[in-house]
Amino acid sequence: MYKKFIQRGTEVELQQKIAAMRKGGRILGNLLRDLKAYVRPGMTGKEVDAWVRRETVKRGGKVAYDYLEEDFPGAICISVNDEIVHGIPTDYAFEEGDKVSFDMDLLYDGYYTDAGFTMLVGSKGSPAVKQMIKTTEAALAAGINEVRAGAKIGDIGYAVEKVLRKGKLGVIENYVGHGIGKEMHEPPEVPNYGVRGHGYTLKVGDTICIEPMASLGKAANYVDPESGWAVKLKDGSIGCYCEHTILVTEDGAEILTLAD
Repeated sequence: MYKKFIQRGTEVELQQKIAAMRKGGRILGNLLRDLKAYVRPGMTGKEVDAWVRRETVKRGGKVAYDYLEEDFPGAICISVNDEIVHGIPTDYAFEEGDKVSFDMDLLYDGYYTDAGFTMLVGSKGSPAVKQMIKTTEAALAAGINEVRAGAKIGDIGYAVEKVLRKGKLGVIENYVGHGIGKEMHEPPEVPNYGVRGHGYTLKVGDTICIEPMASLGKAANYVDPESGWAVKLKDGSIGCYCEHTILVTEDGAEILTLAD
């Protein structure tokens, strides 16, 4: 009887987690969709950050970065041009054709979701950067396609890496995806490279973030000493990133951070 009680309690907790992350993920997905339409040339990172903060609260979520032990100066990561991830909101005004990556976590009912995208500002932009964005998004889709109960983390990394390398992009290996739930970053790590059949075995109810990161040039990178946050490419080329929060099911994946 005790064993059955524990199993029932665990199932209840799992269903609470899934319900909260579905709701929070939908809020986040819709917010990012609307953000993509909102951004335009001449707008600053700080203006975008203020809009994101207002909209997060208005839509019933909490700004997740407010709950970090580290003092991140914003509601959303904004990474411009040679920045890959973790860029901070600044007074820099976006220019026509700039590459900008947005990465956001949202807290809802005690659970986190995490998602992001890369875009070109305005109607112009380098064809090579446009293709890099498409390839990185295709790598994310390939990784998601590997997700199901019984699959290995290495299956995801292998699929992501294969698409990025076929697209002749640099593969960022020192920053990875992760588990997510009551904490923003939980085990397991989800690298953007891997070997099929290796690593953690996914279980029904697991929630993970897959986030391909790539470069037009070499993958070597560093943390900008001025901001203390932004990860920049050493060769000054353009970086790219995209991400979804995924729920593992018996026969596949449910993307929790899609827009309506």
